Amino acid sequence: MCYSRAMERIGIRELRNNASRVVRRAQAGHRIVITVDGVPAARIGPLDDGHPDRTLDDLIAAGLVIPPRTTVPPARPHPVPAPSGESSIEVLRRDRDR
Repeated sequence: MCYSRAMERIGIRELRNNASRVVRRAQAGHRIVITVDGVPAARIGPLDDGHPDRTLDDLIAAGLVIPPRTTVPPARPHPVPAPSGESSIEVLRRDRDR
């Protein structure tokens, strides 16, 4: 992988000491290469990568979201009748009038 000269490099120790500053810079759009013993090991940058119109499939492929475990929508809830046979609205009205 080739890194441009414009991309800042910082060592892992500097990242550890200034993590919040580095994350704020990444949030602002900067891409920063993290090095371990001078060797590039990771890159930190903005989440959107300048592509605000990404689809869910794009986000899943980039590892930014976890795909749903199932594609079947959940079953609609079935109301349980009150033991007295009254509707929930009737019970609420009766209790509020006390």
